[in-house]
Amino acid sequence: MFALNGQLYRQVNEKYRQDYDLLMNSGLFDQLTKSKTLVSHKEADLALAPRAEIAYKIIQPAVVDFISYPYEWCFNQLKDAAILTLSIARRALEFDMSLKDASAYNIQFQHGRPIFIDTLSFEKYQEGLPWVAYKQFCQHFLAPLALMAHTDIRLGQLLKVYIDGIPLDLASQLLPAATRLNFGLATHIHLHAKSQQRYADKEISQDDMKGHISKSWLNGLFDNLLSTVRALKVKTIATEWTDYYQSNNYTQASFEAKRSLVKSLIEKVNPKRVWDLGGNTGEFSRAASEMGIPTVCFDIDPGAVQQNYDLVKKYKEKFMLPLLMDLTNPSPALGWHNAERDSMQARGPVDLVMALALIHHLAISNNVPLFDVADYLAELGEYLILEFVPKSDSQVKKLLASRKDIFPDYSLKGFRNAFTFRFEIISEEKVPGSERTLFLLKKK
Repeated sequence: MFALNGQLYRQVNEKYRQDYDLLMNSGLFDQLTKSKTLVSHKEADLALAPRAEIAYKIIQPAVVDFISYPYEWCFNQLKDAAILTLSIARRALEFDMSLKDASAYNIQFQHGRPIFIDTLSFEKYQEGLPWVAYKQFCQHFLAPLALMAHTDIRLGQLLKVYIDGIPLDLASQLLPAATRLNFGLATHIHLHAKSQQRYADKEISQDDMKGHISKSWLNGLFDNLLSTVRALKVKTIATEWTDYYQSNNYTQASFEAKRSLVKSLIEKVNPKRVWDLGGNTGEFSRAASEMGIPTVCFDIDPGAVQQNYDLVKKYKEKFMLPLLMDLTNPSPALGWHNAERDSMQARGPVDLVMALALIHHLAISNNVPLFDVADYLAELGEYLILEFVPKSDSQVKKLLASRKDIFPDYSLKGFRNAFTFRFEIISEEKVPGSERTLFLLKKK
């Protein structure tokens, strides 16, 4: 992959010529791109090749709106990504091709749906060989899904530590004993982990395995993995902030007035991209996404992110992307040379950041000084819509109920002092029916 003059390209090397031609001429590429399950591309000038001596083709893939990672997805996003991966692997067999990579990082979410983005993950099917990506699929998808469903939904965050998927021996130890009675989990995680340990120090070549696995057996494997994944469900998604909009001190009238205010400010900025920080289930994010603006709604609560994603699916929304993010510990740069996975900040800045009913969580719950909050938000976007929530608000009172108030600067005056170092205040307006103030700010 390489970028040139703001365009994204990918070099296809000579050694992949046969597989690439088969993908393009067999009908598989056309079928997958028409169904919008594989990213489309067009061929570009071979003269662009950075390594011309080994280049066969240069392709220009369609660009997705935002690159996200599995540890930023809710359970249902990871589940849908797993189902898509298996569906593509099964479809490839029909065209005498095999999906050689089953990495969760090969999936992105575009227009409300998962899409496979690695065009070169297909190779010619070889009769008799097992699925080379079986272990990878189990580590990237099945293990984290099983842990989230049967142990704790927060264990999906292990994908941030184990970038090549959760080791199956670890997953086997963390899963409750009852999962050994589940045929799919017993086979693909528990027994699979034991098999890995048994053959860890033994050399097994493809020639040793060839001839033992039929195409019908592979289809059976895909079907069993699909039924195992589909049967997994999280126990509950009702967490602390999933009912925030129902339990705060807004009346319905003030809620609607706030939404109208937010929408008018978005229209005033006219952004191309929006990030909503602490966006909960996306009520106010939709003020942007419903205008056709690609909007990423970040929230720390897995239940809220899941509810948001379910709404995206239900209403077939194309411009909303819900993601899991702890703003006090946002996604870092990960992988080799810290360059394989971008940090949250590196994927910005955007035209407009929204931080509604967020600042009190950062300043009071997490002891982040207002000056530091201003510095951080200024890194993320050009414009900022921010809602200041005073100490008299019921939500702030709740935060201070169990701790000493050591925040003398947390006030409207303190907010203005801190933020005017980094931002110009374009407008401010009280939210009707509340003591909250909505600000539109522009970075200096």
